[in-house]
Amino acid sequence: MGKNLKEAMKMLEDSQRRTEEENGKKLISGDIPGPLQGRYENGCAYFHEEEREGLAKICRLAIHSRYEDFVVDGFNVLYNKKPVIYLSAAARPGLGQYLCNQLGLPFPCLCRVPCNTMFGSQHQMDVAFLEKMIKDDIERGRLPLLLVANAGTAAVGHTDKIGRLKELCEQYGIWLHVEGVNLATLALGYVSSSVLAATKCDSMTMTPGPWLGLPAVPAVTLYKHDDPALTLVAGLTSNKPADKLRALPLWLSLQYLGLDGIVERIKHACQLSQRLQESLKKVNYIKILVEDELSSPVVVFRFFQELPDSDPVFKAVPVPTMTPSAVGRERHSCDALNRWLGEQLKQLVPASGLTVMDLEAEGTCVRFSPLMTAAVLGTRGEDVDQLVACIESKLPVLSSTLQLREEFKQEVEATAGLLYVDDPNWPGIGVVRYEHANDDKSSLKSDPEGEKIHAGLLKKLNELESDLTFKIGPEYKSMKSCLYVGMASEDMDVAELVETIAATAREIEENSRLLENMTEVVRKGIQEAQVELQKANEERLLEEGVLRQIPVVGSVLNWFSPVQALQKGRTFNLTAGSLESTEPIYVYKAQGAGVTPPPTPSGSRTKQRLPGQKPFKRSLRGSDALSETSSASHIEDLEKVERLSGGPEQITLEASSTEGHPGAPSPQHASRSEAFQKGAPHPEDDHPQVEGAESLR
Repeated sequence: MGKNLKEAMKMLEDSQRRTEEENGKKLISGDIPGPLQGRYENGCAYFHEEEREGLAKICRLAIHSRYEDFVVDGFNVLYNKKPVIYLSAAARPGLGQYLCNQLGLPFPCLCRVPCNTMFGSQHQMDVAFLEKMIKDDIERGRLPLLLVANAGTAAVGHTDKIGRLKELCEQYGIWLHVEGVNLATLALGYVSSSVLAATKCDSMTMTPGPWLGLPAVPAVTLYKHDDPALTLVAGLTSNKPADKLRALPLWLSLQYLGLDGIVERIKHACQLSQRLQESLKKVNYIKILVEDELSSPVVVFRFFQELPDSDPVFKAVPVPTMTPSAVGRERHSCDALNRWLGEQLKQLVPASGLTVMDLEAEGTCVRFSPLMTAAVLGTRGEDVDQLVACIESKLPVLSSTLQLREEFKQEVEATAGLLYVDDPNWPGIGVVRYEHANDDKSSLKSDPEGEKIHAGLLKKLNELESDLTFKIGPEYKSMKSCLYVGMASEDMDVAELVETIAATAREIEENSRLLENMTEVVRKGIQEAQVELQKANEERLLEEGVLRQIPVVGSVLNWFSPVQALQKGRTFNLTAGSLESTEPIYVYKAQGAGVTPPPTPSGSRTKQRLPGQKPFKRSLRGSDALSETSSASHIEDLEKVERLSGGPEQITLEASSTEGHPGAPSPQHASRSEAFQKGAPHPEDDHPQVEGAESLR
């Protein structure tokens, strides 16, 4: 019954659409016009807005082709013999889930084929493993339905071995679909054998809009099938005029560009990628993930430092032996550096269209895909040269930062009050946290006092106007505030940097504590003064008597017998923190000097720098930075700085060297003035201070 109904439906559809299909086939069948002419023969075209829609229609066509009773029995046919769709592990994310949602298939119908692990590219499908999976599915009663191959993976642009995959699909009756950016090279005269094999596949999806820089241009799915009824059921053909007009924007654009314009844009993009590849081969510490120099217009590179007895993929700082955890930590650190490099290059050369991506095996990489961006951004050869120059300018900073990380960690761990925070996602030389007196080390919650200290520390460090960048933020694994130190150059003095951070944070903590203590002392002093003033008023009432407090009587008594009473008050000495009487002020008409205030806390030492030398930089003595004409003056400045930093014993008064100057003091007076400056008494005079003052005058 079902077979008869199916045959009747086919006869009805053929009778209604035979003439229309023949006319349409004349337009879309045979050789595809344009750059693909002669490459993909006897193919039909389906135009669609969503890139994945064409593949979903092809899957539906493959289901109708392999399951003859699917139109009548529906899902029951699939349940008895489940279809299997094979996808590469390097396929674009979300493709398998989209196909299952569109086709109404369960996720077990998807089969992810791993990529090569031993030989070949790590982004190519493992053909031997695929054949093993197909045999296993056939033994389990499943039906291998469709295989999606890549002619340029979404991540790095590598091409699968389409020739071998086509032979495998013909052997087991599997539909082969190809997609990828490298299909654009079919328009060129020179095409690699792996991409050229895509012309023998059953279907392919192409996206000419991004390739040619044409907005609002639909994608195209080319397929080979001889049954118009099944293509109609699958949705690849339609009678609606709106569906037929989808190709109009693409047709007008291709007519405007012409064959030469299309080839020129694709050729220009490939030349840009080749130019960047050739330039990056000459740059140290840059690794290029190259599959075939002629097959892919995509360039993927990353910064790395290879060490002896280590995997080139996992670069590290100079450490003789590294545990697996250390290797993983260093890989995360280098991933952060590559992420920083990619963001810097995107800002410096926006016309390059770079993207930063994370790969499972290689880590964070930078991708240059001019075929997808050059036509829109207008990328030129000069932009590629500028990109290479920017990469070379950033390499010294990346290398020195990676090498200074271990030194920074050791200096922080050896400094009291500082805690090194291991944050693998930070691209700078490290993260440090100051542990104040009230810091709870076991708690992971935010610390208001620590945030206040780190905020003041950030302000102080930014005022130094150094080449380093600082910022504060929460710790990697907790909510406590930390100080993040940015990228550093090779002449960075890490010891001075760590010492400055510790001394400045300690000074901020002591100043805040001193202010809090002073506030408490002042509050208590005010309360004590109020109590003493109240007692003084009560004593005055007892001494003067009650009659003197009456307004009229008190005035008469005070006129006949005045009271000789001193004005009593209280003054608070902030330096000593004590409450004192104001009687000496009214008696001697002057306020006491009090106690000498304690010195303000400061850093342990301050490094002497030359004029123009920025903080946290090593001394220029003995370096190549000194020119032949200015080296003597720089050395003299260094010697003067060393003499000044040696103390007052090495200072020679300028007055002693001006012998011929009129009015200059004699050597004896100069020696006396020097002795007066040092504070030593003169043995020949009873009044050394007076003589010192006269000699200074």
